[in-house]
Amino acid sequence: MAITLGIDCGTQSTKTIAFDSVTRRVLAQASRAYDVLPGLPAGAMEQHPATWADALDATIREVTLQLGSRADEVKAIGVSGQQHGFVPLDAKGQVIRPAKLWCDTSTVDECDEITRHFGGMTGVIDHVGNAMLPGYTAPKILWLKRKEPENFRKLQHVLLPHDYLNFILTGKMSMEYGDASGTALLDVRTRTWSRPVANFIDPHLIEMLPELKSSRQPLGELKPDLAAAWGLPKGVLVSAGGGDNMMGAIGTSNVTPGCITASLGTSGTLYACMDRPVIDPEGEIAAFCDSTDAWLPLLCTMNVTVATEQVRKLFGWQHDDYETAAAAIPAGADSLLFLPYLQGERTPNLPGGSGVLHGLTTRNWTPGHLARATMEGVTLGMAYGLERLGALGVKPREIRLTGGGSRSKLWRQMCADIFGAPVITMACPEGAALGAAIQALAVVETEKSVADWAAQLAETREDERAEPQRERVAIYREILARQTRLTRDLTRGGHF
Repeated sequence: MAITLGIDCGTQSTKTIAFDSVTRRVLAQASRAYDVLPGLPAGAMEQHPATWADALDATIREVTLQLGSRADEVKAIGVSGQQHGFVPLDAKGQVIRPAKLWCDTSTVDECDEITRHFGGMTGVIDHVGNAMLPGYTAPKILWLKRKEPENFRKLQHVLLPHDYLNFILTGKMSMEYGDASGTALLDVRTRTWSRPVANFIDPHLIEMLPELKSSRQPLGELKPDLAAAWGLPKGVLVSAGGGDNMMGAIGTSNVTPGCITASLGTSGTLYACMDRPVIDPEGEIAAFCDSTDAWLPLLCTMNVTVATEQVRKLFGWQHDDYETAAAAIPAGADSLLFLPYLQGERTPNLPGGSGVLHGLTTRNWTPGHLARATMEGVTLGMAYGLERLGALGVKPREIRLTGGGSRSKLWRQMCADIFGAPVITMACPEGAALGAAIQALAVVETEKSVADWAAQLAETREDERAEPQRERVAIYREILARQTRLTRDLTRGGHF
């Protein structure tokens, strides 16, 4: 058994944990916060990969310092990364420009162009299993070709955020199936690059895409100079890693059919493990692969703690103040409904969407009502996707909650009531980082699979279990129908 490092490179911060598989404890952890680049045009969301590299270096140094002499016991590293970000590299492996992120919605025209070429959404789904959405990587590459041709001429390698950190760690470029499926360039059914889609973007793009590898195969060894700089032993292995949702699935032991993970972070995600591809003909549920060589049908919404943090900052509250204010308001917020599309939305696909407060009265125009309605609105947005998963045959026995919002007792109960299923949290709230550490363990302790290790090590917290309450389930079912109707009416009316 070994100590492994799990690294989670997110939109707001990079976190590193050191996990002891014997005691099932996080021995050390560190975090480095950052933000998106300021002053960009509307819809553009970018970060420079150097920001992630600096955070990687700083957090690993801090963790190894905390480990002291036990740093010699570290055997492997796993990396989780925000999905879809386009990291463009030149022939020397140097970054050409900042990375366009998953939440960048400036590629609507490119999505339309690709979709039209293949005869509509159905044609795109036939090729890759997914609709062409602004969050994905493929339209970002076409955007670079159209908007920045000089930079495109330098392009030789296309990586995703976690792949770029893997490249820093090992000097190797490759992509595993899970994160690759979020590029909209991978045929998720066959786990191969779609030449027709790649060729439409550029005839040479297929040559710029990295080698695809099984998610269960290690990438390589940590560079000796980095091992020496960080006080780690020689021969530390680096696992394939994966996207943050794929690593979150491992870190919540969502590696067999029947379980669903809900992540309440900057964005909101709901995903399940399946032993077959789950293709949504309407393109709302992402037909991703996971990072154990299975499949991960997934819903993503762009506005969760993004929205609640706006309210918290508006009133100058601490997190406990927010929860107290929202808890004092009844379920349904006295008919105040919030459509949380503050930075557009991915599901439903509304890149030009905006937030809406509906049903304001003199009774519900209070800080507490706004707090409750915001929390309900973002959770109902995820419930819309849960209904769609159900229509595709994905039914939850239990929902495992992770992300910053999972720390709130009120929010946990709200999720149980809105989702209509039992909700339980994890002993380690950093699901993606833990998943990366567990995947790393599986490449050095090969007598068990990633799924077996996850079942053993990703522990739940029964003391934080929340059961759905029938009365509130009925209230929220009606509110979800109202929210869905309102969104569709506003969309049809040209307001989004």
